Amino acid sequence: MADIQTMNDLLQSGVEIKVLKPGDMIAGKILTVGKNEVYVDIEGYGIGVVRGRELYDDEATLSNLKAGAEVYASVVETENKDGNIELSFRQAGQERVWTTLQDKLTTKEVIRTKILEANKGGLMVEINNVVGFLPVSQLATEHYPRVEDGDKNKILSVLNSYVGTMFDVQIITADQQEEKLIVSEKAVFEKELQDRISKLKIGDTVTGTVSGIVDFGVFVKFGELEGLVHISELAWQRIEHPKDIVKVGQEVKCIVIGLDKGRISLSMKQLEKDPWQDSVKKYQIGQVVKGKVSKVMPFGVFVELDDQIQGLAHLMELSHDEVKNPEDILKVGDKKEFKIISIEPQEHRLGLSIKALHEKPAAKEDKAADKDAEVKEEMKEEQAEVEEEKMEESKPE
Repeated sequence: MADIQTMNDLLQSGVEIKVLKPGDMIAGKILTVGKNEVYVDIEGYGIGVVRGRELYDDEATLSNLKAGAEVYASVVETENKDGNIELSFRQAGQERVWTTLQDKLTTKEVIRTKILEANKGGLMVEINNVVGFLPVSQLATEHYPRVEDGDKNKILSVLNSYVGTMFDVQIITADQQEEKLIVSEKAVFEKELQDRISKLKIGDTVTGTVSGIVDFGVFVKFGELEGLVHISELAWQRIEHPKDIVKVGQEVKCIVIGLDKGRISLSMKQLEKDPWQDSVKKYQIGQVVKGKVSKVMPFGVFVELDDQIQGLAHLMELSHDEVKNPEDILKVGDKKEFKIISIEPQEHRLGLSIKALHEKPAAKEDKAADKDAEVKEEMKEEQAEVEEEKMEESKPE
């Protein structure tokens, strides 16, 4: 007759005793499949049962569950009223799905997925029956919406045009706890992009085509790459909007001025001589020049002196009298004489003045100040005389 082992004997023998707890994932073999329940043999633990809504996950249904098949389930309750282990295929299915998504994240697998819908922030996709988000910032170059003035409704219109199409993406966030799945399209081409960018160096000259215009600059495509010419790098003169300088489809020549984290910064103006370096030869402080008002701002007016040089007449330089609104003095298109009061070629600044053309008129305030000073001087003299008389009187006889 075999010896009967007590719990104490098992503990002393060093045998590892595993205890199930809710949430554990376990494997078992199906014993029977009923109308609304499935019994599973879990070796080493006993009999488990799956029933009701816990029967179904993204893959498992009653129709494909057969006796003898191996299945994975999640523990819901270690012992129900019948003494069985309560299990869930549904929770196990979710666990399996997120584990798969984590694997895809780790391996950087390229996944082809359909765009379900669009919103102003990006696109919705579905991977392994989990809805994910593709932000606008993670779109590849060819799909990035280039909309003038950043109009959100126009951006949404572009994004809506992608609904129903297939995109290649990579998972960049898979958080089961927060049920957050975020994907990236540009990550798919990141290595290829980096390889191409690595062949560029600052100072290289490239010829490309304007592929998009936005209020902050111009996108230029050259070969398989694309860079941005910021509005400040389009021309040496002041620009209201990039569309005033170039058009989509126009061929342009640029110089590479920055390479940072996959972003290529370009300049058009740096291929041309800086006209401000010759401004000191053409213009001097004290010189009277004629210019055309190009823009009126609350702090003053911008004045075109020639095709490339603009100056600024500050509000305080428009008149000897107080000016609250520059438009009371000048309007866009007005031609006027100014005196140059400062030149800073390195800073691309030239200061202009109208009031410096004329001598300051004698103001009432100046006259009042002179009169006040005269009265104070008279009072000082009178006080001195009084002090002198007191000293004379105090002398002993």
